[in-house]
Amino acid sequence: MGVLGLPLRKVEQLPLRTSSALAAAGLTALEAAATATLFLRKVGRDRAVLARERGELTVDQVFHQMLRGPLSPTLPGRFGNAIQVIDADGRILAATEGLENGPPLSRITPPQARTQVEHRLRNPRRPWRPRGSGDRMLLATRIPAEVTHHQRGKAPLMIYLVFPRVPWFGSRRLAAGTAVATVAVAAMVFAIVHRSTVRVLAPMAEIRDEFAEITATDLARRVPVPEPEELKAMAETMNTTLERLDTAVSDLRNLTSEASHDLRGPLTSIRLRLENALADPESDWPRVAADVLASVERQEAIVTDLLTLTRLDTGQPLHPQPTDLSALVAAELRRREATDRIHIIGKLARRVVLDCDRLLINRLLANLLDNAQRHADSRVEVTLDVDRPPGDRAAAVLTVADDGDGVPGDRQDEIFERFTRLDSSRERDPNGTGLGLPISRDIASAHGGTLTVDSRPGHGARFTARLPLTAP
Repeated sequence: MGVLGLPLRKVEQLPLRTSSALAAAGLTALEAAATATLFLRKVGRDRAVLARERGELTVDQVFHQMLRGPLSPTLPGRFGNAIQVIDADGRILAATEGLENGPPLSRITPPQARTQVEHRLRNPRRPWRPRGSGDRMLLATRIPAEVTHHQRGKAPLMIYLVFPRVPWFGSRRLAAGTAVATVAVAAMVFAIVHRSTVRVLAPMAEIRDEFAEITATDLARRVPVPEPEELKAMAETMNTTLERLDTAVSDLRNLTSEASHDLRGPLTSIRLRLENALADPESDWPRVAADVLASVERQEAIVTDLLTLTRLDTGQPLHPQPTDLSALVAAELRRREATDRIHIIGKLARRVVLDCDRLLINRLLANLLDNAQRHADSRVEVTLDVDRPPGDRAAAVLTVADDGDGVPGDRQDEIFERFTRLDSSRERDPNGTGLGLPISRDIASAHGGTLTVDSRPGHGARFTARLPLTAP
């Protein structure tokens, strides 16, 4: 047997000439280019979906403004989109800045059986064109007359929205970066192969075949790590990349599945409530609006949580600033003491200062207090102190404890998983998202700290966040 289990005869038959080695490297470069192309197509498809979803979100916001009352003549711009609301006579009732007095974006209307149609605009040359260049997409939405009685103009109204058409490669910057990365990888492979021997060529061929099969079938597998130092580091790097990619794909798949389920619930509730109200001439519209607003607020909470998770997952830079954690906690406790039935006891050390992203730390504190007040029977105790272990960096220790039912020992790790909600949590707050504690732990980790729970059933739960202090 030879290198990595290959027969010696097979190793001896490997070509030794440089031209053959370069040909093998050329094939590897082609595979890298194909992988980069697939990556660009995937990113382009995802960005196109995101651009359309942002457009639909903007249309939904205008629609909900119509339900609440007359539209303002100037609509706020979102995501760089251009929007106009036009009545049946072609008059512009509302528009984003710069479009109030301009020509209509379009006169396209959806077919009778539909309320929305999408149309491609090729090389538009108008002053309302969004930033960038190239084609744009038009989203035309018909608004029924029965839900626009607050508005001026002749029904039915049309909402026209223009949003960027994303090319198949995502963006020029991404394509250029991917091309540079692909060329760099190809150059590295050429350099390695050029100075390789039979001892290197054999495991390289196996690594290449294995990697191609992994990317096509199962990201959970790993490439073999050979003995030659020339390839060992590369194989380990590839395995690390595969592990991170596998984790990212799994997290994205789980997050998309759970988020779509949680987002669909409020939308379904809104749709059913409105359909039932429209079918009943004697509907109590203030009550309908209150119900719809509650569903919208729940959906908004989910979206806010997802945006926070995205910021933390993608490693976006924090915005640290010196913050007196004592003052931050005290202000939050004063605000809650006047509005909640649960009595809060605060025991706070003075002047506990740390460098942190104040908005994220305030979010962590709010999540822990929301959780404690949701589960407490009568009281919540909040303590803030400083731990100065010898030979180690001092840390702020924030503890939030309640006197509720507690968390079973076998489920204390589970509550930090995204979208996980225990039965007791569902009973006390049916509209929760199951993202508060996972977000809080991610915020603590992003600041170099930790978040743990200590609980016994029937004796409440104690959550402890340790956050490193500002170095002297």
